[in-house]
Amino acid sequence: MSKIDEVIFLHQVASPCHLAILAESIGLKTQVISNVEQLDPNSHSNCFYLVSQQGAALDINGIPLVASQLVKHVPVALYQVEREGLSAEAALLQGIRGLLFNNERMDLLLTGLRKMLSDELWFDRPLMSKVLRQLVNKMGISESLTSEASESLEGLTNREKTIIQLVSSGARNKEIADKLCISEHTVKAHISSIFRKTQARNRVELLRWAQSFESQLNLYELSH
Repeated sequence: MSKIDEVIFLHQVASPCHLAILAESIGLKTQVISNVEQLDPNSHSNCFYLVSQQGAALDINGIPLVASQLVKHVPVALYQVEREGLSAEAALLQGIRGLLFNNERMDLLLTGLRKMLSDELWFDRPLMSKVLRQLVNKMGISESLTSEASESLEGLTNREKTIIQLVSSGARNKEIADKLCISEHTVKAHISSIFRKTQARNRVELLRWAQSFESQLNLYELSH
């Protein structure tokens, strides 16, 4: 991330923004905004946004709605957060950079702010470990499924790949037989083999399987 030039606070409550005052005391350039309409991420390059949970419209996880929109464009963290009023896991997975709770000591608030401005995440270590394990497990499952599907594609003969293309185009067994100059019995044998290799129980499931490899099958068709 580029060097942060300014820290912008979205502070929608009447009380002073003590965190902004604290940030200024350590030499950070800050700007406090009280109205969502004043926010314009496009006009503030290299800025870090801190959104107060207090006074904000929240989603079902306790995350400010404006933060959910900002996070798509700029780095965002939350402050004045109620520990029991927000799903930290949902915030992390949504892309929020960190949480500064309303009952934390000033030294911890400053440490968290400095870490986030240095492009680090600021969440509890147990939460970080939990989410990381979940992501690793999902990646492992995804890679396993992709590997199995790729193996089934590689196990198909050239003739079987051609037949899958014809089935996907809506051709019936007789039409396939006529096009390939083989008997309907042979077509049925090929389709049975295809079902076995792709673990499809019928043509509908075969079509779903074929959609996953549409580009590979199309490349094969174009080259033969």
